[in-house]
Amino acid sequence: MATANAGTFTKLGIVSTLVDAAVAFARGNRLGGAVLLAAAALSSKIPGIGVAASIAFRIVKRLR
Repeated sequence: MATANAGTFTKLGIVSTLVDAAVAFARGNRLGGAVLLAAAALSSKIPGIGVAASIAFRIVKRLR
């Protein structure tokens, strides 16, 4: 069985944020997509920022 380490979870968070950015762009939300794309780029330097941005984006979207 393979073990997961911090690098694996960081990469998973980046991919998840990129998917959220692609969905935002596909739905016509350019600002949200750009913010999520920037958060994914920053995730390599600051782990967790992309996931936090994705969660915040979803909360804001639900409150509208």
